[in-house]
Amino acid sequence: MKFSMNLLLWGTQIDESLFPTLDLIQEIGFEGVEVPIFNPNPDAWHGWRKKLDELGLHRECDTFCGPNENLISSDASIRANALNNLKRTVDCGAVLGATKLMGPYHSALGVFTGQPATADEWKWGVEGIQQLAEYAQSQGILLGLEYLNRFELYLTSCGDELIHFVDDVNHPNCKIMFDTFHANIEEKNIGDCIRKMGDRIAFIQLSENDRSTPGKGNVDWAGAFQGIKDINYDGWLSIEAFSQKLPAANIWRKMFDSEEQLMRDGLAFIRNSCNSIGI
Repeated sequence: MKFSMNLLLWGTQIDESLFPTLDLIQEIGFEGVEVPIFNPNPDAWHGWRKKLDELGLHRECDTFCGPNENLISSDASIRANALNNLKRTVDCGAVLGATKLMGPYHSALGVFTGQPATADEWKWGVEGIQQLAEYAQSQGILLGLEYLNRFELYLTSCGDELIHFVDDVNHPNCKIMFDTFHANIEEKNIGDCIRKMGDRIAFIQLSENDRSTPGKGNVDWAGAFQGIKDINYDGWLSIEAFSQKLPAANIWRKMFDSEEQLMRDGLAFIRNSCNSIGI
C-alpha cells in the first residue's frame, strides 16, 4: 500500500506557504499528497511541481464546484461555466504532474433544491462528466468521482447512486474515489459498499467519523480494510482530516493536538491495520 496526506487539513489557502508542511509530510513517511485545486490558473502550479519533485512526493488533485459552476444547473450557461472551469482544473493537474482529479464535482457542493435529483439533472451531470472525462483523458488525468453524504450533496449520496452514475457515464476514464467519512453516514455496511464498487475504485480516502485522527473514532475500520483486501485494491490510501481552518466543514472545536500528531498517529494506525490484515 502507498500512503498519502490530503492538504485540506491546513484549509483552503493552498500556496507556497505550505512548502514547509510538505517537508514534514515527507519526513513523517507519507509517499504522496492530495493537492486541492481552487486556483484554476495552470501557471500557479509550476512551483508546486518543482517542490514535489524535489521531495519525491507523488501527487493527486481534488476539487469541488460551487453554485456558479454546477454541471446539473437548469441554466445552460452555468453548466458551460462548470465544464470550462473543470477543464482548466484538469490543466492545473497536468502541470502539477498528477494522474487523477478527484472530488464531488459532478454537481455543486451544498446546493439543494429540496427534491431528489430529476431526470434532467442526472442527464446533465452524466453528459458533463462524459465531456470532461474525454478531455481529461487527453491530458493524462483520470477522473475519480466521489459521493458525499445527504447533508452536502443530493445527486449522489450513497455508493449505489454513485455506481449507477459512473456506469451511466460509461467512460474508461471515469472511476470512483471512495471516502470512509461519507460511507460511515450513509452505508449499512462499509465493507459491502467497497466490495460492490470493486474495480471502479481508483483511490481511497480514509477519514474518521468526526474528521479527526483515523482510528480515534467509530468508523468500522475492520470492515473497511477487509473490503479493501477483498477487492485486491493496491492503490493509494490517503488520510483526509479537517480542522477549524476549513470553514466549509463546519468544525468549530479542536479534535486533535496538532496536525503533526494527527499525521503520525493516523499513519501508524493505517500501517498497522494494513499489516494486521495482510494488505
